[in-house]
Amino acid sequence: MAGGLSAAAAGPGAREGHRAAAAPGTAAPDDSSLVMVLDSSGSMADDDGTGRTRIETAREAVGTVVDGLPDRYPTGLRVYGADRSGGCTDTRLLRPVQPLDRAAVKQAVAGVRPRGDTPIGLSLQKAAEDLPGPADGAMATRTILLISDGEDNCGTPQPCEVAEQLGKDGAGLRIDPVGFQVKGRAREQLECIAAAGNGRYYDAPDAKALARQLQRASQLSADGYRFRGKRVEGAATGERATLLAPGQYLDTIGPGEKRYYAVDLDAVSTADFSATAVPQPGAAVDTFDALRTSVEYGTDSSCATNTERFYQKEGATPLTSAVARIPAPEGMRVCDRAGRYRLVVERESRKGSDAARWPLELVHGVESPLKKGVTPAASEPEYGVGGRSAALPSGDPRDVRGGTGFNDAKELGRGLWRDRILPSQTLWYRVPVGWGQQVRYDVEFANEPTVEQASSYSYGATQLFAPGRFPVGGGGEFTSTAVYSGRPAAIRMGSVPVSWANRYEYRPTVQPVHTGGEFYISVTLGARAAEIAENPQIGLVLRVSVLGDERAGPEHGAPALGRKTGDGADKRGNSPSIADSDGTGGAGWTGIAAAAGAGAVVVVIAGLVFVRSRRGVATQTTRGSA
Repeated sequence: MAGGLSAAAAGPGAREGHRAAAAPGTAAPDDSSLVMVLDSSGSMADDDGTGRTRIETAREAVGTVVDGLPDRYPTGLRVYGADRSGGCTDTRLLRPVQPLDRAAVKQAVAGVRPRGDTPIGLSLQKAAEDLPGPADGAMATRTILLISDGEDNCGTPQPCEVAEQLGKDGAGLRIDPVGFQVKGRAREQLECIAAAGNGRYYDAPDAKALARQLQRASQLSADGYRFRGKRVEGAATGERATLLAPGQYLDTIGPGEKRYYAVDLDAVSTADFSATAVPQPGAAVDTFDALRTSVEYGTDSSCATNTERFYQKEGATPLTSAVARIPAPEGMRVCDRAGRYRLVVERESRKGSDAARWPLELVHGVESPLKKGVTPAASEPEYGVGGRSAALPSGDPRDVRGGTGFNDAKELGRGLWRDRILPSQTLWYRVPVGWGQQVRYDVEFANEPTVEQASSYSYGATQLFAPGRFPVGGGGEFTSTAVYSGRPAAIRMGSVPVSWANRYEYRPTVQPVHTGGEFYISVTLGARAAEIAENPQIGLVLRVSVLGDERAGPEHGAPALGRKTGDGADKRGNSPSIADSDGTGGAGWTGIAAAAGAGAVVVVIAGLVFVRSRRGVATQTTRGSA
C-alpha cells in the first residue's frame, strides 16, 4: 500500500481523457462556464503578511487558476471597488465569459488597482447575468467564483438574499466564495453566500491557501458531471405520468418533490429504472436526505422501491437509486401482469438542505427472458475468493483520469491505477465483468502534507454499481467509507460472482449482480478535505481485479471462454474481455439507442436488479451512496 500511495502523491503525471483540468490543451465541458469576481476594494491594498499587498497575491492566484483550466474553457472576470474611491454601483466586467484567453485574463487582472467599496450583492447579480445560459436546455455547471477579503458594506441588495434567489432560479448555478484573510462577520457572510448559492466556502488565511483554494473551486467547475439523454418532464401526479420508451433521459427534481413516469410492459420481460441525482458538489445536504425510486402498478400496488441516502453532511455528491420489475416464473402476482406501470422518483430534503432543483439522469431498459428450456446456473451468493483477503495487483501504478459520471467513466482492466481527486469531487471508472466473474478492488487515499493546525477530518468513499446502474451493497464483508485526515486510508470493495439466478436472492449484495457487462466504480473525497490537505488535489490508487473464469453465457454448464482475468491480463494489465466484451451478456439483452441529436446517446442496458422477494412481497432496500 505504501508504494502505491507514495507514487500517487508524487504528482499527476501524464493524464488521460479530455477533462484533465491540470493539463491545458484539453476540451472544455459542454455549456459549462466560470466567472471570477475579484474584490478590488480599498482593503485589498493592505499587506497580506508577506510584504506584498493582498491584490498582488490575488493577481498571482488568478494566474494560477487560468493556467490550470482547460483550453477554451468559457471564463470571465468581473471586479468591484476598482473604479472609484467610493460607491455601491462600482462593479465592472473586465473580461466577458468567452473561450479562455489566458494572456488576456492575466493582463486584465494586472491592471486592477484597489480603491473603493465592497458591493458584493450587486456584483453577484451582475455575475449571474454574465454567465451564458445552457444551449437548447442542456445541463451544465455555471460557476461564480467570488474572491473577497471582507463583507459587503453597501447593504442593498443583501448578498445572502441575492445568492438564495440565484441558487433557486439559476439553472446549474453555484457560487463558491473564497475568503482571503477574513474573520468574524465577513466570514459568516461568505459562508452564508455559499450555502444559499449551492456552493462551498473556501477559507484562505494566507497566499498559498488562496492559490490552492482557487484552483480547487475552478477545477471543480471545469470537471462537472457530463450529462446525456433526451429532455423530458416528469408529471406531478401518477394520472399524468410521462410515457417513456427504453432509453436515457434528463429531468430535474426539487426538494420534497415527486416525478412520475409511465412505461408499458409485457408479462415476460424484465424492466429496470435508475435515477441519478446530481446536485452541485459540496452543496448543503443532511445525513438523511434521500433519493427514492419506485415501480407501481394500478392504484395501490407497489412492486419495488429503493432508497439511497447521503449518510454524511459534509456536502452533496451524485446519488443513484434503481429498481426493477422482474416477472416471477409462475406469473401469478399483480406486478407480473402486462400493462402500464408508473416509475416514481422522490427527493426527500431536510430543513437547511440545498434548495436548488437537481438534474436527474434517468435510464430505462428492457431485458428479454431466457429462451424456453434454458436452465440458468445456480446463484452465487457468497464472495468466495473475492472476499476482503483477496490478493490484488501490486507494483508501479499507471496514470489514469477518472470520468465525471456514468457516461464518461474511464475503463479499467486488472492492475494498479493512480489518479488525483479534489475535495467534494466524485471520479468514475468502469470495469467489464463477464458471467461467472466478480470484481474486487481497493481504493487507497494518499499520505498528503496537511496545512498548519489542521484539526478536522473528512472521509473517502466508494460505491460499486452493477450494469443498469444498480448500487451494490457491501454487506458485512465490505465497508464503503473510511476516515481521511491526510494520512493513508483504504477502502475495500467487491461483488459476488455474476449469475442470472442472483436476482432471486434476498440480499442487496447479491440481487443486483445478475448480469455480465459494465460495472461502475465511483470514488468520492469529502468536502472537508479542503481544510486538511496542502496540495490542491489528493492522490489515490485503485487496485483492480476481475476474478474467475468467464463463462459463455448464463445457462447451467456454460463452458469457460478460456480467459481468466484474475491472472491472465494482457501486457498492459487489461482484462482480455475488454477488447471483445460488448456488455450485452449474450442472453437476449435489449440494446437501447436514444434518438440521435442533441443530448442523445447510445445506451446498452445489460442488467437489472430484482428488488422483490420470491414470495411476491414488495421489498424496500436502503443503502448508502458514495
